[in-house]
Amino acid sequence: MKRWGKLTPIAVCVGFLLLYAPLMAVALYSFNAAEKGSVWAGFSLRWYAQLLADPETNRRAWEVREATMNTLVLGVTSTIVSTILGTMLALGMQRFPWPSSVSKLLQIAVDVPVITPDIIVAAALIVGFNLLRFVSPSFNLGMSAMIIGHVTFQIAFVALVVRSRLVLMGPTLSEAARDLYASSWYHFHRVTLPLLWPAIVGGAMLAFTLSLDDFVISFFTCGPSSSTLPIYVYHSQMRGLRTDLFAVSTLLVLGTVVLVLTLERLTRWKRD
Repeated sequence: MKRWGKLTPIAVCVGFLLLYAPLMAVALYSFNAAEKGSVWAGFSLRWYAQLLADPETNRRAWEVREATMNTLVLGVTSTIVSTILGTMLALGMQRFPWPSSVSKLLQIAVDVPVITPDIIVAAALIVGFNLLRFVSPSFNLGMSAMIIGHVTFQIAFVALVVRSRLVLMGPTLSEAARDLYASSWYHFHRVTLPLLWPAIVGGAMLAFTLSLDDFVISFFTCGPSSSTLPIYVYHSQMRGLRTDLFAVSTLLVLGTVVLVLTLERLTRWKRD
């Protein structure tokens, strides 16, 4: 037992090394003066400065900035929509008195999108959008189609996180609120929502990171002017990965860390 106890810190260090070593390598090479590749050519802030270059004179800077903006717009919009719908879905599944067999079927229906490979979801979306285009041209491939595609898989993740919290909360508080003649809105606003807030924030963070990370569904549903950063990196890789992509990746990671810390503080403030 003591021998396993000594191995635990080593296992923790190896785990954190595997988690953060690739990110640290990307951050290090974002200061590389070389234009391409992993050969170190000296320290330089050139690629961070290029991200702020005038898009009229630097097309590369304009392309990277447009891809980054599309990624953020897609991530924020789809996260807001999927968080609202996923929370409502979890409340409906957990609070409505469904028969046991129906409740199990609903749980399976929510689990299926989580374990379905992205390539299958993307192919299904293409078929769906082809049919919907007969109804309205607004279903053409592009940013709107990408948002719909991301929402379809984000809802399941948000619903799972929020429903887990509802299961832990149990029905006791709701029954006590009803016994005290609290209205449905007052009960939701003053009892359920404050207790559910950490799970909603956690589900939203998970949905946002999944959107930032997604490549397959974005690739299948994007239009000519709605390329995201993962798609842009994929196409750039064909011509050799450039160092300015390391710089924008590092800034995105830092932005994600700031977002996580802010939401964690906000969640703690709400809980207190």
